[in-house]
Amino acid sequence: MNVSVRAALFTGLFSFVALSAQAENLSQGFRDDLSEKDRKRVEKVIRPATAFDKPERFERMSAGATTSMKLINADAFSHSSANLEFAELERFLLGNGLFRKDWVSSPSSTQASDGLGPLFNARACQSCHIKDGRGHAPAKSGDSAVSLLVRLSVPADKEQEAAIADGRLPAAPDPVYGLQLQDHVVAGLNPEGRVDIAYDVVTVPLSGGETVTLRKPTLAIADPGFGPMRDDVMMSARVAPPMIGLGLLESVHEADILAWADPDDEDGDGISGRAARVRDAAGQWKLGRFGWKAIAPSIAEQTADAFSGDMGLSTPLAPDHWGDCTEAQVECRALPHGAQERLGAEEVPEDLLNLVTFYSSHLAVPVRRDVDEPSVLAGKKVFYESGCASCHRPKYVTRRDVDDPALRFQLIWPYTDMLLHDMGEGLADGRSEGLADGYEWRTPPLWGIGLTATVNAEATFLHDGRARTLLEAILWHGGEAQAARDRVIDMAKQDRDNLIRFLESL
Repeated sequence: MNVSVRAALFTGLFSFVALSAQAENLSQGFRDDLSEKDRKRVEKVIRPATAFDKPERFERMSAGATTSMKLINADAFSHSSANLEFAELERFLLGNGLFRKDWVSSPSSTQASDGLGPLFNARACQSCHIKDGRGHAPAKSGDSAVSLLVRLSVPADKEQEAAIADGRLPAAPDPVYGLQLQDHVVAGLNPEGRVDIAYDVVTVPLSGGETVTLRKPTLAIADPGFGPMRDDVMMSARVAPPMIGLGLLESVHEADILAWADPDDEDGDGISGRAARVRDAAGQWKLGRFGWKAIAPSIAEQTADAFSGDMGLSTPLAPDHWGDCTEAQVECRALPHGAQERLGAEEVPEDLLNLVTFYSSHLAVPVRRDVDEPSVLAGKKVFYESGCASCHRPKYVTRRDVDDPALRFQLIWPYTDMLLHDMGEGLADGRSEGLADGYEWRTPPLWGIGLTATVNAEATFLHDGRARTLLEAILWHGGEAQAARDRVIDMAKQDRDNLIRFLESL
């Protein structure tokens, strides 16, 4: 064994030991929803695996009693939580109808479905979250950017800096184009622009003589519809993430997330996860859980933000009828909106927002496959020993006091710590959002990732969809994940293959 490989294995073992030690302290007095007896039970069950000769108990049920046992096919991400009562299932189906429906511009004879835009990225939630799964980046320059959007911002002035630090503003908007580029419009307006992504080739050599070709994206906006964009505008492409398991992630106790935060890397393992703090609609500081940079504290607010930014639809949590139309886009804000007084003050009234939120909270995680297959178990061991579990934390037990009984006290396996991590220069977008800087991204959950292509053959990985395979996604990791990525490069091909098999089983 050469020196570099031996050093890598030692570092991986150190991370694994640190992971186990930290897990010992997770439930010590933090879980105010639990009795002392339950606290001890939870502490025991969420300890990291130490043996890899057989699956852990309940490991096949990725999302506890909510896990979908339905047939694995292209609809695998579209089933409801398995433990919903009949009345709740009706709410889920109504929410599904709203999630799938195409909105139209105002004025329209279909008054319960109008209000789209005037600027928008899609007519329906399902257009980006394809079959409730992830979106994809354009395959080549000039291709349509369906299911991908572009965040915008400019350097903040002092007043904006204070508002960002105080959680009142996610970023400084472009004075003309706002915080998001909309590439579709209602009749009578010009689109804000057309997203164009070109790729450079990056070749990465692996041990054993293999090479992997990565795509390095370059983002540009063609045909700006409201005049030239500022030279200092910052852009960040984002593909739609999968929708499964969101209600369970919202039900994880905040203390179990904060227990893994180590912003100053006091344990010396090279991992310095940071909790995202954001203000909710009521102005209260909350833990950010959703979005690529964790700027949404709840599913309801994430849903409202998507209605507003992606479709230009107002809700009680985002009541501006014109979405991301700025004051500089006078003709945009002069167009009619779709709010109907008899239906409510917003285009998407509270009852409809609640239905879509409920639907989004109860899209089930599919049951694991092949958990006892030797290559999967071997890959799980590689996952732990390489340090991947330092950020992709395997398991939690949700709160016992969650309002929704279906989500209450479930052992779940999402493989995320929901913290912000510096992912290095290669993945940096150079654009701060909320309190996350241009290098930081929230650890995305891995559950269901092995069914990505089953649900949508065009789906791609990472925040901007640059990675076409799981191995490509791993090889883009840098920053705090650089050491784990390098171990994957240096390990034997069989170990890499086993690691991918493990991920495919999730």
